[in-house]
Amino acid sequence: MQLTVEISNYPLTANYIPAIQGFLDELGKQGDLNIITNTLSTQVFGEYDTVMAALQACMKFSFETYGMMVFVCKFLPGDLSPKS
Repeated sequence: MQLTVEISNYPLTANYIPAIQGFLDELGKQGDLNIITNTLSTQVFGEYDTVMAALQACMKFSFETYGMMVFVCKFLPGDLSPKS
C-alpha cells in the first residue's frame, strides 16, 4: 500500500533552522522515499511500512538530538505525488 504524508516540523527553540535541516537530512538518508520539500512542509511518498519506519526513526533522532519540537502530520492513503 502506498502512503502520502505531509509533515511540518516546529522546533521549540529560537535557533530552529538547524533542527529542521537535521530532520530533513536524516529523512533524506532513508531509502525508497520520494520527498518534496517546500517552505511550509515536507511531503513524503512511498510504501506504507517504509514511510512509517522512516518517520519513526527521523522523529526519534530529532527529539534526541534537538529536544522539544512539534510535528504536525497528515496521512493519506495512496501516492498523491505531483506527476510531471
